[in-house]
Amino acid sequence: MRLVVCVDRDDDLGRKAGVTGPVVGRAAVIEAATRLGTADPGDADTNAMFAAVQLRDQLERAGEAVEVAVLTGSPKVGVLSDRKVADQFDEVLHKHPGALVHLVSDGAEDEYLFPILASRAKIDGVQRVYVRQNANIESTYYMVMRALKDPKLRYKTVLPPAIALLVLGLSAAGGVIGWGIVGLSIVLGVYLIFWTFDIDEAVIDSLRSASTDIRTGSVTFGFGILAIALVGVGFLTGYNVYVGHPSSTPLARLLLYVNEGLIWWLGAGVVWESGRAIRRYLVRGRLPSSFPIATTSIVGIGFVTYGVLYLVEYLEALAGNAQLYAIVATILIGLCLIIGAGVLSQYLKTRTPAVDTSSAAS
Repeated sequence: MRLVVCVDRDDDLGRKAGVTGPVVGRAAVIEAATRLGTADPGDADTNAMFAAVQLRDQLERAGEAVEVAVLTGSPKVGVLSDRKVADQFDEVLHKHPGALVHLVSDGAEDEYLFPILASRAKIDGVQRVYVRQNANIESTYYMVMRALKDPKLRYKTVLPPAIALLVLGLSAAGGVIGWGIVGLSIVLGVYLIFWTFDIDEAVIDSLRSASTDIRTGSVTFGFGILAIALVGVGFLTGYNVYVGHPSSTPLARLLLYVNEGLIWWLGAGVVWESGRAIRRYLVRGRLPSSFPIATTSIVGIGFVTYGVLYLVEYLEALAGNAQLYAIVATILIGLCLIIGAGVLSQYLKTRTPAVDTSSAAS
């Protein structure tokens, strides 16, 4: 059995044509490709799907048992989209166990998934589909303009310059262009970190979860607001200490800033985890196993961070009466708590199946 697989990593099929993956079968793939081609005639995934159908027909005429399938991901290309593609591939393989896979791709982006697919089935061929275009200046212009209408591409290419122009324009209007450059560096740095680690997905999920919590009256929303407030108090407290010691060195002021704000940030983490644990308790009647692990980790991180701060102060001769042995003890306590949280996590993972089995038997 051979399986011809086409991957739509950014889910153009779902966004533009309203087709949910996986799409399996010649007729279903042709219908999906037609709907996508009707919705957006310039989408390259349409050509890739028709190419997959063509390859499927060729293999069938050669006497092979063959099927064609299209896997879809997510508009936010990254961990979420790759996970969806992998889940859909597992679903298709469950219906066609032991099938050899031939991957049809319209570009290098889809081929990033090759290791994920290869870990689940044997891939014995990759075919890339090229769309022939009339190469002249006018057609290139319209191709670029059409590409910029894609929200995914616009998010990656237009947003950073827009942020830069906005920050610089506001700072120039206020006569503080120097602070504008500093703010621009911070904003773009945060943006790149969010983009690199897909933190924006987590933020969006948190906002959706907060909306659901408000409508359902969940206690998590209140704890979340309190945690955010504590984070803000930490920044404000640290800032007040920072500006309150103008005669100190920049390093000393920075250490004071972190030292004053850290306790509030750690408290915010504990409050956030407490809210999640209470919600789980109200829903399931028991506290989640992640609560003691998370709180222990937060406390351990606090000990380590304070120990490092005091160590830097000691080495730079900024500490008044801090003793080296006390600093080392603080760091060791924090490391022990972090290691203990990891050990507890592994213990609970190994213990969970036995608990579920015994409860099921009773």
